[in-house]
Amino acid sequence: MSSFDRRAWLRLAGIGALGWLAPSLARAETGVRRKPLVVVVQRGALDGLSWVVPHGDDAYYSARPQLAVPAPGRGADACLPLPGGRFGLHPASQPLLALYLEGRLGFVHAVGTPAATRSHFDAQDVLESGTGGASSRDDGFLNRALRSAALHTAAPQAAGTASSAATGSSAATLGAVAIQSRLPRILRGDASALAFEKLTDMRVRGPAAKLVGKTFEEMYAGAVDEALRSSASGAFDADALLGRVRTRAPSPRDGVVYPKSTLGRRMRQIAQLLQADVGVELAVTESGGWDTHVDQNGRLQRGLTDQAQALRAFLDDLGPLAQEVCLVTVTEFGRTVAQNGSGGTDHGHGSVMMVAGGGVRGGAVHSRWDGLERDVLFEQRDLPITIDQRDVFAHVLRQHWGLGDTSLVLPGFAADPLLALG
Repeated sequence: MSSFDRRAWLRLAGIGALGWLAPSLARAETGVRRKPLVVVVQRGALDGLSWVVPHGDDAYYSARPQLAVPAPGRGADACLPLPGGRFGLHPASQPLLALYLEGRLGFVHAVGTPAATRSHFDAQDVLESGTGGASSRDDGFLNRALRSAALHTAAPQAAGTASSAATGSSAATLGAVAIQSRLPRILRGDASALAFEKLTDMRVRGPAAKLVGKTFEEMYAGAVDEALRSSASGAFDADALLGRVRTRAPSPRDGVVYPKSTLGRRMRQIAQLLQADVGVELAVTESGGWDTHVDQNGRLQRGLTDQAQALRAFLDDLGPLAQEVCLVTVTEFGRTVAQNGSGGTDHGHGSVMMVAGGGVRGGAVHSRWDGLERDVLFEQRDLPITIDQRDVFAHVLRQHWGLGDTSLVLPGFAADPLLALG
């Protein structure tokens, strides 16, 4: 099998992202451990105007006579007041309120990608590529962040710092994981990353999955390409590490109850990986059900309840470790300001991101709010975007990972230095 064919086979097998050696091994060589970053992608376009309610804006109630979440004090289903008097939190997200008031959680409103698309597929592609628009790139910006961070921390090594190879030590770690069935676009690229739905079900996925085991190892043990041999070895090292997690994963802390849902299970597994200290620096997962064209109030009630319980349980379960973790949620776009004729809202533009954990300037809704009057709306129908999603991620990568230069991560994008999330 030629070198070219082996690389093609890797990609078909679903672990092409293991072909680049830098992220976890570079950290081991330099002794640098980046603080964990956890990203939840809310697929389907979450209605930010219902999650973080602009109850101080009369135009909101005019546009949604049946769907608007009532202002604080106006019934059992009223939004929960947030300091400042302009915004409130959907009552289904009540488990997050205490974290907000404690300054451990904050929101960014009127945020999104500048692309004017209302296609889920195109908008998610723009979000995950980090390009701000249509692009021929096939890698994700968080994968580029891994690579850039590895290069950044590898600089002292080049100046003469002893490596694990030189000292004979072994420090195989996971680095980046996606807790879902497939590696999402946001994590695809040259830096190593693994995807699995359950800790008990990690395996190579794709057309060649039947080759996992002895045949797979034998193929790569005989490879003459050193990078490919390292990739194969890394895959099985990761499997061994997950075995360690399975045998010593702690039970949730007293009083912590995860919802019995897909998101609850996924957040529980991320907590297990972080608590097991197997080197996870980046964990990505996703939630769905946010495309609320019909029966929005009922679907949002269920979705936001599940999300709030899962995220609150995750942060509580981490205990003191939560101070070292940054948790970010993001969706591809928001919903129309006005309700439709089916008890829902249609594809829009701006929405909301949440940032929580250690170092976050919580207790605030960070926004450049222009209001919801028709003449200020995007295309006279949607919440305008006044903060680019890339600004939020650039800030997180700089403050949380110490990545001073994000030009390789978000090419062509100049981050706003005035956005102060932490």
